[in-house]
Amino acid sequence: MSSESDTPNISGAPSGSARAPRRAPAKTASATTAARQPAKRTTSAAAKPAARKPTDAVTATEPAEVAAKTPAKRPATPRKPVQRKPAAAAPEAAAPRTPAKPRTPRTPARPRTAASIPPSVVRDLDPTNIVLSIAGLVKKFGSTTAVAGIDIDVPLGSFYGIVGPNGAGKTTTLSMVTGLLRPDGGSITVLDQDVWRDPAAAKRLIGVLPDRLRLFDRLTGRQLLYYSGTLRGLDAATVAQRSDDLAAAFGLEDALGRLVADYSAGMTKKIALACSMIHSPRLLVLDEPFESVDPVSAANVVEILEKYVAGGGTVVLSSHSMDMIQRVCDRVAIIVEGEVLAKGTVDEVRLGGTLEQRFVELAGGRKSAEGMEWLLSSSD
Repeated sequence: MSSESDTPNISGAPSGSARAPRRAPAKTASATTAARQPAKRTTSAAAKPAARKPTDAVTATEPAEVAAKTPAKRPATPRKPVQRKPAAAAPEAAAPRTPAKPRTPRTPARPRTAASIPPSVVRDLDPTNIVLSIAGLVKKFGSTTAVAGIDIDVPLGSFYGIVGPNGAGKTTTLSMVTGLLRPDGGSITVLDQDVWRDPAAAKRLIGVLPDRLRLFDRLTGRQLLYYSGTLRGLDAATVAQRSDDLAAAFGLEDALGRLVADYSAGMTKKIALACSMIHSPRLLVLDEPFESVDPVSAANVVEILEKYVAGGGTVVLSSHSMDMIQRVCDRVAIIVEGEVLAKGTVDEVRLGGTLEQRFVELAGGRKSAEGMEWLLSSSD
């Protein structure tokens, strides 16, 4: 027997046929990898869903149970843009905006000349009731005529201003009114009392603030007030009370114990004005009362004088401040070169313009500054 017939046919093929290969050809590495790849991918995809591509459907190669466990991704909802409302939006967006109202100007459109004119002071006065009457007043200094026939009548209860350029004769006139300087001609009466025929009687009615202050400045403020009051015949108690009132009104409470020589120019002016008012005169004659006085103190002085006038007193003052005269005085006289060029109420004198414009016109106008070219050259 041949050895071939004794060998069992393992493959089950008939014995007479050709022998089949014992084993199938080995699978290649690529085929094995391809067979295992789907399961491996499924596992990685389930463990790391973020690594997958954005695909909503499950691939056909994935097993059913893996596909069931994998949560389906929701489609991304696009974000709505944030709409910010404007800050000044109206309650109803569809309603049109109300147009802004035009701004009202602070000052009405008026001519500058009219706007710069303050309202004049008007007081109801009796023009026949005269407190101070100046008639034909004349004063000469050698060949120079300082006052050339001035005529002024001041009604009772008036605030009378006298203005004029330097050297016009204002101070000379007021000095003769108060008995400090004897006139060369003319007459001056205060409430029917002739200043030069009966000076003592006339001076009892007058309070004086001279231009060049001549005070006993080695006295304290309180001593100076006491001297002025007793000189006018007041008792000590009345002087002390009035001194305190005047010091409070002029803001001199802390200065009454100091020497007048240590006062400033404004404080000296105020203590002199207090001395002129301590005996309650019927007529106040003030020569430049606001010179060297600060605006706050000047406003206080004006308020005191207005109360004095409202109570029946009369004030005659000289000043270079046209605005001050125009604001507080009801009557004014303009003196130029010793003569009265205009007098009457403020409205009558200024003729529709400002008092300063009228004063400059009567005083000869402004001077030209031509011929001063040397002033522009350097002095080095």
